[in-house]
Amino acid sequence: MTTMTEASVREFKMPDVGEGLTEAEILKWYVQPGDTVTDGQIVCEVETAKAAVELPIPYDGVVRALHFPEGTTVDVGTSIIAVEVAGGAPAGEAPQPQPQPEPAVAEAPEAEEPQPEGRQPVLVGYGVAATSTKRRPRKGVEAQARQVSTAIQSELNGHGGATPAAQPPAPAQPAPAQPAAVAQQRPLAKPPVRKLAKDLGVDLATVVPTGPDGIITREDVHAAVAPPQAPEQAPAAAPAAPAPAQAPAPVAPYDAARETRIPVKGVRKATAAAMVGSAFTAPHVTEFVTVDVTRTMRLVEELKQDKEFSGLRVNPLLLIAKALLVAVKRNPDINASWDEAAQEIVVKHYVNLGIAAATPRGLIVPNIKDAHAKTLPQLAESLGELVGTAREGRTSPAAMQGGTITITNVGVFGVDTGTPILNPGESAILAVGAIKLQPWVHKGKVKPRQVTTLALSFDHRLVDGELGSKVLADVAAVLEQPKRLITWA
Repeated sequence: MTTMTEASVREFKMPDVGEGLTEAEILKWYVQPGDTVTDGQIVCEVETAKAAVELPIPYDGVVRALHFPEGTTVDVGTSIIAVEVAGGAPAGEAPQPQPQPEPAVAEAPEAEEPQPEGRQPVLVGYGVAATSTKRRPRKGVEAQARQVSTAIQSELNGHGGATPAAQPPAPAQPAPAQPAAVAQQRPLAKPPVRKLAKDLGVDLATVVPTGPDGIITREDVHAAVAPPQAPEQAPAAAPAAPAPAQAPAPVAPYDAARETRIPVKGVRKATAAAMVGSAFTAPHVTEFVTVDVTRTMRLVEELKQDKEFSGLRVNPLLLIAKALLVAVKRNPDINASWDEAAQEIVVKHYVNLGIAAATPRGLIVPNIKDAHAKTLPQLAESLGELVGTAREGRTSPAAMQGGTITITNVGVFGVDTGTPILNPGESAILAVGAIKLQPWVHKGKVKPRQVTTLALSFDHRLVDGELGSKVLADVAAVLEQPKRLITWA
């Protein structure tokens, strides 16, 4: 009876919708149990650490079950929806190899061959990991490891036989005594669990697995971290000490009536990690210049009336972006990145211009690909599309990859200037302050002029003060005299 159910139901797993992402939050379900779905139909929207993405189902059928409610964060590779498909043949190919534990390592390749034939195409960029979470432990190696563990445990206890109860602590002890035997069996764990163990500094070889087929779970990793803390507080009463020690942490000074706690996840979590990594990896230097942009503001108004810009978004940011592109062309070494592993400076001969955008889900930095090759109307069109997509929360992960230099417009919030943090992997970021009428000496007289302050932060490992100053001065010069867009282009 279970064979019929498994043969007619396909499990759709959470794909990797970015580059190496390990989890995603289910924002909204577009289908419910009983609904009919077709190949390519959008079934849900998920939010990763980079963007919100809609997921299509890769086959036809009827929704049998939704495994997680909206708002749940799910690991990549975990089944999120079950779909009953027409005809049991395609669905039976995935579960087929599992009910056959008798064949040993020699038959493992044969069990893996039917799976590529039954794979259904997924979206480009999702990646394909058909059996990464369904690996079967190798019996021969597992038995050998248990024998070694039993022998060592017996020697330590001083008697000839080791009971099955002595097996759980064995993986922690054979590591120094018999490294060769333990190394033969690679611990089974999903990529998110391996990343968690790496972040916490836990060796998976020392963790006792509790998951099916000997797979290590998140709880196992956390359990491996917890024991060292207990003996330090109360060595004599180890079981009783952790309870009072853990109680004060959640209850600390938190007043639910006067405070709100918001879980850090999704775009906010990724932004926080990226900013901390950038701030404490690249030595930041920020320079400032205040400039009269009256002529630029006049040009903006003229371009709005130009038929070439009909239907396009024309604003000061457009000319600021063009000014930065001109400055990069005149000073190409600013458009580079630092390769720590190779100890090289990578100069980019293209400009993917990033535009920092504030969205309801947090700060994101999509970029305009090959912005250096675009005309002013093309640049205006790309800016409009980028801003509109970001505000709707539809920016794709690909749109946020590969940026080379960034603009952040803090002036829209009425802020005069700031010291922006570099987007990871880039060498410079330009902050644009609010454009205001201010008293300014113009042609020997004090007059009200449109003035703004620019701030350029750069990575001092590869950009020295001279180069950074030249780039900032060139941007200011173009905004002060927009005709330089022609003479310097």
